[in-house]
Amino acid sequence: MNKLELSRALDIAEKIRKKEIDEGEVYDSYVKKIEKVNPSLNIFVDVYPGKERLQGDSPLRGVPIAVKDNICVEGKKITCASRILKSHIAVYDATVIKRIKDNGLAVIGTTNMDEFAFGSSTENSCYGPAKNPWNKDYVVGGSSGGSAAAVAARLVPMALGSDTGGSIRQPASLCGVVGFKPTYGRVSRYGLVAFGSSLDQIGPITTNFCDCAYLLNIICGFDERDSTSVKIGAPDFTRSLDDNIRDIKIGIPKEYFGEGLDGEVDSAIKKTIDFYKEKGAEVKEISLPHTEYAVATYYIIASSEASSNLQRFDGVRYGLRTGSAKDLKSLYLDSRKEGLGGEAKRRIFLGTHSLSSGYYDAYYLKALKSRRLIKNDFDRAFEKVDAILTPTSPTPAFKIGEKTDDPLLMYLSDIYTISVNLAGLPAVSFPCAFTKGNLPIGAQLIGREFQEDTLIKLGYAFQESTDYHKRIPELDL
Repeated sequence: MNKLELSRALDIAEKIRKKEIDEGEVYDSYVKKIEKVNPSLNIFVDVYPGKERLQGDSPLRGVPIAVKDNICVEGKKITCASRILKSHIAVYDATVIKRIKDNGLAVIGTTNMDEFAFGSSTENSCYGPAKNPWNKDYVVGGSSGGSAAAVAARLVPMALGSDTGGSIRQPASLCGVVGFKPTYGRVSRYGLVAFGSSLDQIGPITTNFCDCAYLLNIICGFDERDSTSVKIGAPDFTRSLDDNIRDIKIGIPKEYFGEGLDGEVDSAIKKTIDFYKEKGAEVKEISLPHTEYAVATYYIIASSEASSNLQRFDGVRYGLRTGSAKDLKSLYLDSRKEGLGGEAKRRIFLGTHSLSSGYYDAYYLKALKSRRLIKNDFDRAFEKVDAILTPTSPTPAFKIGEKTDDPLLMYLSDIYTISVNLAGLPAVSFPCAFTKGNLPIGAQLIGREFQEDTLIKLGYAFQESTDYHKRIPELDL
């Protein structure tokens, strides 16, 4: 691995500005490495071999960036890792893509994911499972697993993912990188293929908090094309790259440390808590009493919204159209039967049932009420603390195939992340330890609405005192 691939994105851009290296050389170097490594890891879905002429300028000009395969890049394939969209070409740029292009970043390709973002392991992909660069027998997490693994393997300096119930943070934890889910409405969803419209949020995946802050500066901001975008100005997140965290109050929810939490993860998080105490932060136990209802609440709401959003994939307007249909009904049925995978069908069935007459009040309406209780828990907690520290995932990465036959067990992989989306809060996962088997462990920081800067400050303080973010998996090159 050369020095370029060991560098932060900011350092690469600095070398380009000083003309120590050419933009084209940087891009070609990463493309060559992707082409060499990707066949064994299955991280990238599509790679763009020729760099387009870059527009605009920023501290990240010239840096290649990967994009999850559910974010529109004009003129490029967008498939959501589903057979039903396997030949679809995006006809416009998502707002986040326009912003990164306007700031001189180079989109290098799209990354593997769970089909339509339905999953926690990137095994539900029509392209097959992505493999963890730390150990190819293990999953990368999901649904933004390809983006997280690409950054972990240093196949690209940074990437974009989407987070509906932990889909940036959980794979970031399993791959040992920084994954940031901004406040709902902070980043435009225009051009993101919707899963759960009240939950989805695009965010950055990087190796470190410095690159993360600069990328957040680029992608955050109001967008009139997104009806859920919030008219609140974003601060300069780079001003939070300060390791003085004295007197910041951190809450530790007692409900997150119990049955189901892996022993090594538990130990790593407690050591992280000790670090913050030593740095002068005030740490106190808090309670989020409705946490036990989060998984059921999330999967009813998310599946209901997914069922509604996936109605458009009918074989008529775009996407796969079966050639065997004899009438309109069979066209709908056969196109979806051939085009959608098992998990997508499961979510559609669950969501349609929850929204159907006779069950709406019993399931969907009750889930909305539970969502409010979960949000109220966070509101009360943030009257006492500035941030909340938890595990990101109850376990490190698990083996490929280990949970595919047990959907409920797979759903529990997101148990510590889904409440954040239900409450619309910002949160970040960052590497805080490694297991005895050399698999990454992630810690999660949760903040108040639109206070991403507090999380950056806390994460940066940890980063500056440790080297976990500098560790790189050994790849068979």
